[in-house]
Amino acid sequence: MKNHIIYVVVAFLIILLAGSALAVSAQVVGVGEKAPDFTLTDMHGESHTLSDYEGRFVVLEWLNHDCPFVVKHYATGNMQMLQETYGEKGVVWFSIISSAPGRQGYLEPVEAQEITDEKNAKPKAVILDPEGEVGRAYDARVTPHMYIINPEGNISYMGGIDDTPTTNHEDVEGARNFVSEALGLLLEGESVEVTTHQPYGCTVKYE
Repeated sequence: MKNHIIYVVVAFLIILLAGSALAVSAQVVGVGEKAPDFTLTDMHGESHTLSDYEGRFVVLEWLNHDCPFVVKHYATGNMQMLQETYGEKGVVWFSIISSAPGRQGYLEPVEAQEITDEKNAKPKAVILDPEGEVGRAYDARVTPHMYIINPEGNISYMGGIDDTPTTNHEDVEGARNFVSEALGLLLEGESVEVTTHQPYGCTVKYE
């Protein structure tokens, strides 16, 4: 009888935990849904609120310069090219660092400025999210994890930057770049063919 009660309690806890997991999953943002608003400070101390940019396309790029998958896209100039090309077309590009203090990829504002200059990066701003609140709100799992938000404030694309999940620099050329492809279509007023793809990279180093 005692063992039976224990089994019932364990079964109940499993069901309860499963229900909690489903509830959490239901809160995760998806394509076509409203992008969670946020206000964060960039490496220069300037505040940015996402909703202030409604009416424009916005790209969110989760960043960790110590991650070899990120290094691949910056060492080849691929990420900088995307930032500059679409920045000139009016797209707002935010690079977000959600690494917690003491974790890989965390940067103080001055350090973020130095490495941004060193890499000749071209985002609108490098935004600091050391508490990881914005990263978790978007379910950003890896670096780079990419999101495109349309002028209405809804997510048009989320996932990997391309279809080649390697750290080999040579693989940038010839890869199908989903971010570039989606932005090109959106700016022409067309529908995105691939709205989500498996993200790849280093796990975001939350606390």
